[in-house]
Formats: sequence, C-alpha cells, structure tokens
Amino acid sequence: MPSGPALQSQAVLTPLTSAAIFLVLTIDPGGEQAVRDLLPDLAGLRRAVGFRAPEGGLTCVAGIGSDAWDRLFAGPRPAGLHPFREVAGARHRAPATPGDLLLHLRAARMDLCFELAGQLTRRLAGAATVVDAAHGFRYFDDRDLLGFVDGTENPEGRAAAEAVTVGAEDRGFAGGSYVIVQKYLHDLAAWNALPVEQQERAVGRTKLADVELDDAVKPPDSHVALTGVTGPDGRERQIMRFNMPFGSFEGEGESGTYFIGYARTPEVTEEMLRNMFVGRPPGTHDRLLDFSTAVTGSLYFVPAAALLDDPPPAPSPSAGGTAAEAVTRTAAHAATVSVPDGSLAIGSLKRTPAR
Repeated sequence: MPSGPALQSQAVLTPLTSAAIFLVLTIDPGGEQAVRDLLPDLAGLRRAVGFRAPEGGLTCVAGIGSDAWDRLFAGPRPAGLHPFREVAGARHRAPATPGDLLLHLRAARMDLCFELAGQLTRRLAGAATVVDAAHGFRYFDDRDLLGFVDGTENPEGRAAAEAVTVGAEDRGFAGGSYVIVQKYLHDLAAWNALPVEQQERAVGRTKLADVELDDAVKPPDSHVALTGVTGPDGRERQIMRFNMPFGSFEGEGESGTYFIGYARTPEVTEEMLRNMFVGRPPGTHDRLLDFSTAVTGSLYFVPAAALLDDPPPAPSPSAGGTAAEAVTRTAAHAATVSVPDGSLAIGSLKRTPAR
C-alpha cells in the first residue's frame, strides 16, 4: 500500500460549487469485489465525464466507512476510523445511520454531477445500495435555507490543508482525511415566524451582513458559541465544511442543509456535535436544533488518491471476517503511530458551515 507524507489527497479542498450530489451507499453481501474494482476507476470515470465540460470543475471524493473497511481491505486501519457515534441530548439527538461508502460529487453544473452519479451507481448495481441521496444547490450568495451565509469560517490556504489532511501521526494513511455527513431537515415555517433579531441570536451572527455578534450579546446557546472548539494550547481547532441546501416539493416536502465536514481527525467534529446536542455546559443545546432536525449521521475515511488507485489487498475469509480480528488489527496499528497533540486543529462545526 502506498504511504508517505507527500501523497496526493483526493479533491477535498475544491472550492464550494454551485451543484453537488451526496450519495451514501451500503455494500450488499458479496458486493465487496465490485466496490474494490470501482475504486481504481473513479479517477478515470471522473475525467471522462469532466472532459465534456472542463469549465465545470467536476470532482469526486470517496470515503469508506468503518465496517466496510474491514470487508474491503486486509492489514491496518486508519487510526481514527470508527462508526459514527450517536449523540443524544436532553431534547435533541444526532442519530447514527447506515453508510459504507460516501461519494461526494461537486461541479459548477448539476448535469455533470448527475452523469457521474449515474455511471457510478450503475457500476455498483447489485453490489451496493444507495440508502441516502441529496442534490445540493447554491442558494443566492452562498446562504442556507435559513437565510444566513454559509461557509465564511472555513480556514484558507495552508491552514485548510492542515485542518483536513492526515500527516505523520498516522503515516500509513498520510494524505487522507475524515468526513462526517448529516442531513438536517428545517422547519422553515417556524423559523420564518421568528423576528430577525431572534434568528440572529440563535445563529450568533447578523443575517444581512454576516458579522459575528459581540461576545457580550451572543447567547451561550447560539450556534456560534457552541461550535467554537479550542485545543489544549488555546488555538481554535478547525474543519472544512462544504454544506449545501437541498429540497423537494413532493408530498409534504422536505428541505434543509446537508452537512459535510472534513477534518484531520474526527474528534474535533464529534466535540462540536456534543456541544450542539448536549450543550456546553449540558442543558444549553444549540438553539438552531429547535428548528433543524438531524435525520442521518455517518463517518468515513477519505484515503489519499494513491490508495484508491492501488488499494490494499482484500481480506482473506479468516483474516477479515470477524469483529474480534478487526479489533486486534486496529490495536496493533494504533500502537505504531503517535497521537496528534491537537496543535494543528480543526474549527467551528458549522452545521451550516458559515457561522
């Protein structure tokens, strides 16, 4: 398996686009080989579709879930890879839902995303099942459906790369990243009934100008107050959010924000979620959750591009077949890597990425 600190990452740091498709799939029994066969072809399929309209900037990022990793690959695992952990507060819950494979497709045009999504799902027909899909779109000046600008707090340049890219702390998986996805459904009728001043206090930013409220007036249960996370050194820990609005008018209709947060370690995003749903201190849950309900939640490792091009060997029937053996492999790998000291950080979960 390729390794080394200079490995090329997947296209995680592509700027926010006008269109995106988020696909979460589970691998059917016996479908492992078809998934393994697809991984080295992802780059070529993306190029084939993107070549038709190069100005569209089509990208595809693939993430692999914890259970699927042991079904697909022998050998060590990424040090931080584990199933998404449900977070339950006194009033709100972030559920854990099934997901073995995440495909995050982005472009300036939806037709490019749609074409590539069709090619990928046809390749996986009979081997993997789409259990969740969302078509994201740009909403005016990068706002979410709640009316607030989404994404202004993402780090930039070198700070962005440091926030999302695994390094020497897990050398065998350097160049990779972790990603957590959640689908949030909004109660827009209740939200829009609030005066703008109350909406701003719930978010922690002004609605029109997108300026963070002063600490003296920012409520402790506002989204901004609860999603700021600092490390032991006092520095803000950052993640990259590429959230997008989605919606449908079928039946009663549903609309909301698809949260997707990339990080060097999942620990930071998980801390943000605990703050949101449990509170900091407990009992001060994120006020936005009174209007926005999490209905999905899953966690994936995003390997470096070289690992997708040349995946690790498939597990033998005995080597990868039991949970106990998987735990043994994970423990052995963890003993060989250093623990991050938190100094490179990962920053405010903006479930709607711009708080």
